[in-house]
This record gives sequence, structure tokens and C-alpha cells, in this order.
Amino acid sequence: MIIGIDGSRANRKIKTGVEWYAYHLIQELKKITVNDSNHYFLYTDKPLKGDLARLPENWQEKILRWPFRYLWTKIRLSWEMLREKPDVLFIPSHTLPIFFPKKTIITIHDLGYERYPETYSFFARYHLRQGYKFAAKHATKIIVPTEFTKRELISLYNTKPEKIEIVHLGYNDKIFKKVDDEIKINKVLEKYKIKKPYLLFTGRIETKKGIRCLIEAYKLLITNSQWQNLNLVLIGGRGFGYKEIKSEIRKLKNCVHELGHLTREEDRAYLYTSTAGFIFPSLYEGFGIPILEAMACGVPVIASDLEPIREIIGGKYLDREKVGTEISREITAILVPPENPEVLAQKIKEVLENQELRQQLITKGLERVKNFSWQKCAEETLKILKSLYD
Repeated sequence: MIIGIDGSRANRKIKTGVEWYAYHLIQELKKITVNDSNHYFLYTDKPLKGDLARLPENWQEKILRWPFRYLWTKIRLSWEMLREKPDVLFIPSHTLPIFFPKKTIITIHDLGYERYPETYSFFARYHLRQGYKFAAKHATKIIVPTEFTKRELISLYNTKPEKIEIVHLGYNDKIFKKVDDEIKINKVLEKYKIKKPYLLFTGRIETKKGIRCLIEAYKLLITNSQWQNLNLVLIGGRGFGYKEIKSEIRKLKNCVHELGHLTREEDRAYLYTSTAGFIFPSLYEGFGIPILEAMACGVPVIASDLEPIREIIGGKYLDREKVGTEISREITAILVPPENPEVLAQKIKEVLENQELRQQLITKGLERVKNFSWQKCAEETLKILKSLYD
């Protein structure tokens, strides 16, 4: 069997969640398919870079050059599918080509553009809607990261439930783990000119991620004399609504540190390890890889009370309105209602000041994150790919 995989997103220099998913999934697929009888084509718009370019004997790079910035999938990959199509095509992200093999699988990560259209540009909203509607109708199988995204597809696009497979995402457990080397940690803090204590957010700096709510909560916190030296660190590129967010950041002078994209995962791991708390105030998510990374680094997590995040943390979570020591031994993360800076500030303060609660969150987070890995994600994905040709 010949399996074709779109590697264009995985090959990008600057990666967000979707690109990291594609990258790590392909890397793990290479490991577990070394000795099988299938042949794998990795389609890309530019030559593969770094570790992605190191391919097993049964894997082959196919560079499909395209002079334009857009429409590589729609036109160039379609052309390849007409010329020499594989038995199975897998698209880890983005959209299907116009022409595709009879057996085609795509991963749809979330449908946030339908629920929060005001947090996307017109072009992004239109492009995502057209691409995912087409995929939902024509793909043989659709992989989604959570039960929530499966329900969204059924509800919004009337997708047949039997077409949808749930495969949880993973995290890079070789990098994201508790780091005890204070010398290395301090070097990274000096590199980015960050002083402790600080709160950390990782993700795109945009409206959908709830950054304005985080900034408002942060303002409330630093009015308290005990936390007036608390800093806020934002890791991620700029997204929709950044201009308004930046105007709020400027008012706080040197308290908020924007680091932009960090291509070195090791640096992010050190920044996770030494933060006072990881805050994830998103309005909508399909999954939330940074939550796994934070828990793996032994960091207490405070996140929005969203169904996919409940699915990630599992078990019990802290009630929206109350903190009780009688239940603190059972919880993995603190969940708060989105777009409520007062409650968010209150919960952050409790995590900062209640050492017993902090330790419970850290311990339970380290236990929970063991349920997720890119290897497991790859094994389940490969099983779906092979099932189409059994």
C-alpha cells in the first residue's frame, strides 16, 4: 500500500499548535513504520528541513514546487493526485485538495470560526469554512482531537458519526518535563530578560485566546501590594485582534513581556518550569497542547472551563466558584468561566498563595499527562490509515 501524507505544515519554520501536531505525528509515524511493507510519500512545497528530512527507506520526499503563497493544496497537490495518486491520502491539517484518492483522511482540529466568527478575519473565516465543509462531506474518515470536536462536526455540518475518529494529541515528552538545573533556567530567564515571579501564557496572541481577559485579570492582581512585582510572559505570534491587545499591553509598561514565536522547545520548557502558574484563558479550543506541556513541566494550570479542556484534564477539576481544601486533593487543574477577569484573578491569587493547592495541582497534573504522547497518537492514527485498505 502507498500512503501519501501532506507534510507542508510540518515543514514550516514557524509552528503553532497545528504545525507541531503535524511535525511530531510524522516523526512518530516514521519510527513505527520502519519495518512495515507500506511505502510512504511525504508531500511538501519546499525541501524538507532538519529532522523531518531524515526518512526511513520506505519513506520518500516529494517536493511539489509552487510559485505562489496560497492554493498549494487546492491546485498543486490536486495536480499530483491526478498524475500519481497514493492508495490512501492523509492531510494532518488545513484542507483537502480538489482532486483526491477514493480513500482520504483529514484531521479537523476545531470549528472556532463558526462559534466565534468575530475573532477571525473574513479571509480566514471563509477559507476555513469552505475547506472544512468540503472535507467533512468528502473525506473517507475524519480525525478529531476530542469528543467535543466530534459533536461540533455532527451539529454544524451534519457529518455522519461513523466517519469521525477521536485521537487525542500528545506533547514532546523528551523536552517538556520538570527541569532541576537552575543554572540553565537562569540563563534562559536572562536571555529573555525575565524576572521571577511571573505568569505564563503560550499560544497565539489574539482575541480568541482570551488575552484581553488575562491582561485585565493581571491588572487586578498587581494592584495587590503582595503581587505588584508579578510579571506576565506571553509566548506566541500575533493573531487577529492583536492591535487592540497591544494597546492594553503598552499601558502596563515593562510588566508584560512578549517573546513572540520561540522555535526552541527547550527554551519554552525552561520558561514553563520556572513560572508561578500557567494561564490558558481561551474562548474556544479543539484541544490545547500547551496545557499538556505545562502539566508535564510540573506547573499548576488555570484554564477556561471548556469541554475539550475538561476532556484533557480528566477526573475532577476545581469548581468555578469555590476553592475547598476538602476537594483540592482530587483536582488536576483550576477551570474558570471564559471572559471573567475578576474570577480569573481570584483563582490565580489562590494558586499563588495556597501552597497545598499548588502542590496538589502539580502532582495531579504530572499523573494525568502520562495518558498522552505523540507515540500513542501516531499508533492510533496509523491504525486508522491502514484500516482503509484492509
